[in-house]
Amino acid sequence: MARITFGIDNFLQTPQDKSKRWGLVTNDAVFTSDFISVRQALLDNGFQIVRLFSPEHGLQVVGADGALMAHQTDALTGLPVFSLYGDNLRPPAEVLQDLDGILFDLPDVGVRFYTYIWTLSYVMEACHAAQAPLIVLDRPNPISGRLALAEGPMLDETQAASFIGRWRIPIRHSLTIGELALLWQKERFDEELDLKVYTVQNWKREQFFQDLGLPFVPSSPAISSMETLLTYPALCFLEGLNVSEGRGTAFPFRVCGAPWMDGFVLAKAFNDSGFEGVKARPFSFMPSEGLYKNQSCRGIMLQVLDAAIFRPVYVGLYLVGLLKKYYPEQLQWANYPTHVNKTGARHFDLLAGTPVVREVLEKDGDRFFSQIRDLTEVGDWKEKTKAFLLYQ
Repeated sequence: MARITFGIDNFLQTPQDKSKRWGLVTNDAVFTSDFISVRQALLDNGFQIVRLFSPEHGLQVVGADGALMAHQTDALTGLPVFSLYGDNLRPPAEVLQDLDGILFDLPDVGVRFYTYIWTLSYVMEACHAAQAPLIVLDRPNPISGRLALAEGPMLDETQAASFIGRWRIPIRHSLTIGELALLWQKERFDEELDLKVYTVQNWKREQFFQDLGLPFVPSSPAISSMETLLTYPALCFLEGLNVSEGRGTAFPFRVCGAPWMDGFVLAKAFNDSGFEGVKARPFSFMPSEGLYKNQSCRGIMLQVLDAAIFRPVYVGLYLVGLLKKYYPEQLQWANYPTHVNKTGARHFDLLAGTPVVREVLEKDGDRFFSQIRDLTEVGDWKEKTKAFLLYQ
């Protein structure tokens, strides 16, 4: 297999004007194909990087989920770091005025409620307003770019827009971050944003992260393994319920449990549902943080057997339906406070991108199961994105 190289590698190999002053949106999870930190590689190649910008979880990728991140100074380069998960989600005009443009290199996990793509959306708005060039250094989508695997619901901007979903895309979008940028350049800025994307080389759309022969680097504290990449779109819904999704264990977003659950009963119900590409096994754990901190929880662990046919959003919503069916008295909607949603209200609706999922489940739990397929449809998403695809 040909070696994968990233947008940053392509950028460094292309002749550039090195007199320009750049801001760089980045964190410690991104490297060149030679495993050199992106910001270090740019400086080593003579680029004038004068300011860094960091997303949720901070430059070091250690900040707790939803925790405010302060400005800082980078220990590696000595550069100032402006937090885009603090008082500002969008770079202010005065912070851009001494720059000739912005470079953007962050990892994405291919899921709408992962916040790095929404940091990109705010950076795009800021660059458009300041008439500053934006260069996106692309990376593979780790859960593949197969548009046939895209899953909704599509975001309802009138009822569920937030920092875990600002604009109308499906939960599993099947694009790279560079392709999303090109789509939004057309849709949101009528192509008036000065945008360039440097592409990945030798990545094919059907490839998942485990196919790439690359070392795994956590893109945030709870995306802790290659397996987590696959199950995160399924089990993140549990944040909006009084159920542990495994934070505070070695298996975040791979397990589902609570003190009042019976893992053997739930595992059997899950496996009897006939899902393709995934099985559940009974699993007990004691989280060190979250709703059930230091309490014994029983539940299940998901084991993905075939990523190419596993439908995580469908499976995740079906699991929510099973929890409602088997634990109607115990299961409750839960708030999930973060820096950008102080009360944490309506978190499940914001994850789903619409209140309709919750409303259907509340109205008729049994009928919900037959409606999940329709709820996860993506409409014309494949057709709509065709013109912006950079990879085969």
